[in-house]
Amino acid sequence: MTQLAQATPHPASAPPQTAMPVLEIDDLSVSFSGRLGKHIALKSVSFSVNKGEIVAIVGESGSGKSVTSLTTMGLLANSAAIERGSIHFHSRHGQRHDLLNMKEDDRRQLRGRDMAMIFQEPMTSLNPVLKVGDQLTEALRDHQLCDAATADKKARELLRKVRIADVDRVMKSYPASLSGGMRQRVMIAQALVCEPQLLIADEPTTALDVTVQARILHILRDLQQQSDTAVLFITHDMGVVAEIADCVVVMYRGEVVEQGTVEQIFAHPEHPYTQALLAAVPKLGDMRDSAWPRRFPLLGQQQFSDSEQKTARYDADPLLDIRGLRVYYSIRSGIFSAVTHRVHAVEQIDFCVWPGETLAIVGESGCGKSTTGRALLRLIQSESESILFQGNEISQMDDRAFLPLRREIQMVFQDPYASLNPRLTVGFTIAEPLLLHGLVRSLEDATPRVQELLKSVGLPPEHARRYPHEFSGGQRQRIAIARAMALQPQVIIADEAVSALDVSIQAQVVNLMMDLQQKTGVSWIFISHDMAVVERIANRVAVMYLGQIVEIGPRQAVFNNPQHPYTQRLLAPVPIADPQQRSVRQFDDSEIPSPLRKAGEEVNKMTYRQVGPHHWVANDSH
Repeated sequence: MTQLAQATPHPASAPPQTAMPVLEIDDLSVSFSGRLGKHIALKSVSFSVNKGEIVAIVGESGSGKSVTSLTTMGLLANSAAIERGSIHFHSRHGQRHDLLNMKEDDRRQLRGRDMAMIFQEPMTSLNPVLKVGDQLTEALRDHQLCDAATADKKARELLRKVRIADVDRVMKSYPASLSGGMRQRVMIAQALVCEPQLLIADEPTTALDVTVQARILHILRDLQQQSDTAVLFITHDMGVVAEIADCVVVMYRGEVVEQGTVEQIFAHPEHPYTQALLAAVPKLGDMRDSAWPRRFPLLGQQQFSDSEQKTARYDADPLLDIRGLRVYYSIRSGIFSAVTHRVHAVEQIDFCVWPGETLAIVGESGCGKSTTGRALLRLIQSESESILFQGNEISQMDDRAFLPLRREIQMVFQDPYASLNPRLTVGFTIAEPLLLHGLVRSLEDATPRVQELLKSVGLPPEHARRYPHEFSGGQRQRIAIARAMALQPQVIIADEAVSALDVSIQAQVVNLMMDLQQKTGVSWIFISHDMAVVERIANRVAVMYLGQIVEIGPRQAVFNNPQHPYTQRLLAPVPIADPQQRSVRQFDDSEIPSPLRKAGEEVNKMTYRQVGPHHWVANDSH
């Protein structure tokens, strides 16, 4: 195995000499058996997590981060086998547990109470048929830690801690009725409810916006400092690592290639893979002097890093012109199920999209950005004053008349695996829109176009015969983009399309989107909470808050000179890949109001003032 870098302890981050290990992993090797034989997922992994210490495991998909955590929790699939090694857990009562040789009933007693885990995908751990309140109090009742009233009170406190404003509604809701960001916060609250001694967090903030992410990191820090909780934090985001970690373990292809204190790893990375991880981190502020979007610099492709993306045609008429877009969700209650409240998800917003430009829509979870994208494609019901496409009114069209327009406006979703049919080959998936719109007569006729599309997104044509599960997350997202490009649309809505990808894969997909824009002139509506990525790809930025656009303008103007307090708040907590900045950074941690309003309550349309060329800010500063 690659020689590990020897770290020099830093007084600010290194655990005290008397620190007791909570988790000890020694020489752990794990394999998986499948159709193609045995695959070694972990090779001689060794590290420890001390009491009151946050250890971050970093690495890209397939590096073994999650396998390490699942092995520790005893949640490996049946196809897995422990080749060798040991995992020991030291409980708060001083007992040393051999986790690999424990009875399952004994291990179940440890899980939830002494050891808890936060997963990346909340629906894997939230029960879809139980209300949120019942799920949060379940662990407290099961472990007999308090009575029902105290459990209910504690659950509500934790929901407030993770910045959920409408606690009463969420406690009575089912997970499916909440947004992805809300579900993630509920799951984090669920993991913290028993105040575990060891918390394993597997990509817990990947899908969260920056302000909620900052709040969660702050909660984990508080937990560590107040309760001496040991935290094993798994991530691919080096900015998050710099923000929270005491020590870092770098994994590559199942091996630990480097470990040390966070200061040592960031200041003097020794292994080439660690250096590459740090180099791939998008840094907010890199585009301060650039008015046009730029590709991400990639290893071996440095010659492209300075090329500006000048595809936007602002001398032409807008491709899309949206006026007064509204989306309300009715809340019914009472014996007659009368509408008593409405969630104002999108509230009378106006914006335009020009040919060849990338308009980024940014904001926190629940601000209405994804709802806006879905409303434009009529995936949800909406109302509007007018929607013009190429100068033609389309808002009053019936579904039959709107169908041809779906060729012109396509969408790429956050989770490509959820949007790709697992039973269909990739070739058929890409050809399907061509068949549905009658552009080809058969799958055979579509084959040349499918091969061309796969090549355009950097995949070999022979991959057309494979199924979605045979690809990595980044490759699946490329397939989703190829499908969206099949009909040669003029607008593609990318809804958090790169938020769950590793930083290097993220950079490749963003560069691919810019390449396709250069070749075809397609316009992107880029919905995201990742401000560093938005800074790279966007021509203009629209900032949404409580369903309304509070600031819109050229990306350079909005980022360099944010005028609305919410825009300033959104930019402040973006993690910086520098642990030295941790103590000096501050952000607004106040609660965001709920978009829930009484039925019949009218909201005035937002008015704006111009603060610069094409730069507008809302008069109402909330």
